[in-house]
Amino acid sequence: MQALLIIDMQMDMQHRIDRGIDCVNPEAGSRITALAQAFRNRGAPVIHIRHHDLDRASSMHRDAAGYPPMPCDTAAPGEAIFDKTTSSAFASTELAPWLRAQGIDALMVTGAVAGFCVTSTVRAGCDLGFSMTVVQDAVLGFGLPHAGQTAQAIFDVTMALLAADFARMTTSAEVLAA
Repeated sequence: MQALLIIDMQMDMQHRIDRGIDCVNPEAGSRITALAQAFRNRGAPVIHIRHHDLDRASSMHRDAAGYPPMPCDTAAPGEAIFDKTTSSAFASTELAPWLRAQGIDALMVTGAVAGFCVTSTVRAGCDLGFSMTVVQDAVLGFGLPHAGQTAQAIFDVTMALLAADFARMTTSAEVLAA
């Protein structure tokens, strides 16, 4: 069975977009909303991953303004929510055993951020034997200006590396048309 995985679509991401930070797919939220509704309509699981930074000064600390979910990541009643403290959604949660207990062996991955938590989660999921698919236009990417790297450059390399050995690539239009 396949589930939709929404990674770290929290208000910190929206705040970055609103500040005009170099970004790929700033409209990912609306695509994730459509994908989540499609999965719900066919009775397929939607899983929410939230990043909780233990540093109280972090914008991603549970008590900070950046922690709450963006509207696209609001869980419907009964949907699983996992809080992680690491980059990969698998390393600091019970996600893998929960997926196996639910009979889920394939994940359709969306969310933030391409070069960080998305790539870590996809690689770990693949290593654990899950079939991973990345919905490229439903993944946020941000630049690293201090390292001279644009959002697009990081996103393109990240997606190419994931496609080379860890995941199948698709678009939200392809998923919604299926």
